[in-house]
Amino acid sequence: MEFRDYYAILGVAKGAPQDEIKQAYRKLARKYHPDLNKEAGAEEKFKELGEANEVLSDPEKRAAYDQLGSAYQSGQEFKPPPNWDESFEFSGRQERVDEAAFSDFFESLFGQQARRGQRTQRQQQFHARGEDHHARIVVDLVDAFKGAKRSIQLKTPKITPDGHVVTEQRTLNVNIPKGVSAGQHIRLKGQGMPGLGEGGAGDLYLEISFAPHPYFHVEGKDVYLDLPVAPWEAALGSKVKAPTPGGVVDITIPANSAQGRKLRLKGRGIPSRTPGDLYIVLQIVLPPATTEKAKKVYEKMADELAFNPRAKLGVDA
Repeated sequence: MEFRDYYAILGVAKGAPQDEIKQAYRKLARKYHPDLNKEAGAEEKFKELGEANEVLSDPEKRAAYDQLGSAYQSGQEFKPPPNWDESFEFSGRQERVDEAAFSDFFESLFGQQARRGQRTQRQQQFHARGEDHHARIVVDLVDAFKGAKRSIQLKTPKITPDGHVVTEQRTLNVNIPKGVSAGQHIRLKGQGMPGLGEGGAGDLYLEISFAPHPYFHVEGKDVYLDLPVAPWEAALGSKVKAPTPGGVVDITIPANSAQGRKLRLKGRGIPSRTPGDLYIVLQIVLPPATTEKAKKVYEKMADELAFNPRAKLGVDA
């Protein structure tokens, strides 16, 4: 997937005020409108302009895109970095009509926020209240096991009187409940957009993501750990210590355990009414043959063990 330079598409500078963005889009949209321009590629160019305008005319999307886009050039191979939109607030002001009109690049960045926006816009019209806001925050896995109080900073785009987009920060103290899982939302009542007249403020919904952990990865409520073991520990069976998010535990490795074998610790995953499990995945690590003594041990194993690792492939040793 290629990175799209929306500023280059509209022919404006990256610091252009909102009025200039609007004027550039209107001019180019008239030029390439399929009803007026029958040249080859005009319709595709028109769609490209609409996508660029969708992002740059919206302060929220533009601020997030500017932070991401500073490290990329048009046409460069692109994959959204993990948690690229962390702590950016998105409201529900935009109403998307034709999702097919937008590229995979756009959908990879803003598809989820836009779909949230459609839901909150309908709520806002019905309840006559301030819009709900959404942001994604990243917490540590240990927070899900113990609960925590965290101070978070959110980035909220604003338009200055001269039409430029700037980003303001606000700090909130948030209680991370024990047992929270990735994708879950924490609701902060009244922290969204202020209402009009006597309408109450909207709410702020924080979507939880877990920061990458050097040992564990999470699937739903289950936690996985790749545990290195020595060949003799797997072959003979052994008791070893293993880290868990709740502390170090003793693990019994059954004899003749193979590479990738899963040992399940029931209820040791993320806490909840039905807690997840912790899976220990055995990773057999071979000692290096870097000394004469180690080489002789391997040579003795080769001589004394009738072992062909390729037997299932129908290949002789």
